[in-house]
Amino acid sequence: MPLHSELTQFGEIPAGEQQFQLQNKKLLRVTLAYGPVEAMSGSMVAYQGAATFENKGSGSMSKMLKKATTGEGVKMMHVGGTGEVFLADKAHDIQVMYLENDSISVNGSNVLAFSSSIEWDIQKLSGGGVAGAMAGGLFNVTLRGTGYVAITTDGPPVMLDVSAGTTFGDPQAVVMWTSGVQMNLKTDTTGGLKSLARGGSGETFQMDFHGQGFVLVQPSEGRISPSTGDGGGGLLGALSG
Repeated sequence: MPLHSELTQFGEIPAGEQQFQLQNKKLLRVTLAYGPVEAMSGSMVAYQGAATFENKGSGSMSKMLKKATTGEGVKMMHVGGTGEVFLADKAHDIQVMYLENDSISVNGSNVLAFSSSIEWDIQKLSGGGVAGAMAGGLFNVTLRGTGYVAITTDGPPVMLDVSAGTTFGDPQAVVMWTSGVQMNLKTDTTGGLKSLARGGSGETFQMDFHGQGFVLVQPSEGRISPSTGDGGGGLLGALSG
C-alpha cells in the first residue's frame, strides 16, 4: 500500500549507467553488473540481489610488511556477485571520481571503495631535513589505473589548484592529491603559522605541495586514530587486503 509520509523524499534513486552512483551525499550505490569492487570492511549498510562479501588475505608480502609499519589500518573486503550494494562510513560525505589511466594519493582512512580494476599500494611519504626524519612513519595509499574511486571527507572539501602557487596543508586535513603533484614535509620551526592559525597547539608538520594538479582538503582534522591518540587518522591510514 502507498506510504503517506515525508520519508518518500528519501526513496531509492534508480540505478544509472555507472558503477558508482551517489544515492545522496553520504550514501554510495554500487552496481555490480559492471564488475566487482574493493570496499572498506563494515561499510555495507544494505544490498539487493546476490552480492557476495569476502575478506581477503594480506595480499603480497610487500604490502603485508608495509602494513606492519603503519599500525592499525583500514581493512578492505572484495564485493562481487550480482545486484546493488549501498556503502557508507559514519555519515561522512562521499566523493566519487573516475580515473582513466591515472593515479591519486589518498589518506588510507578516507578510502571507501574502488573498482577492482584499480591497483593499490602503500607508499611511504618522505620529506627533507628534520621533518622527513621525524615523520618516518607517515604513509599514504596510491590508487592507479582505470575505474571508479569513492573517498570520504569529514564535511564538504575544497579542491586547491596547486599550479596556482605553492600550497601548504595540515597533514590531518589533507585527504588526497592528484598525479603531477609533488609533496614535501616541512616543519614550522618558528611556530608562527600554527600559533596564529591553531592557537599554538604544538602541531609542527606541514605538507608543502607544488607541481601541476590538485589537493583535496577537508574542513576537519578527521577521525580519531588509535595509533596517534589525537585528532584524525592523519597519514597513518593504510589498506590491508
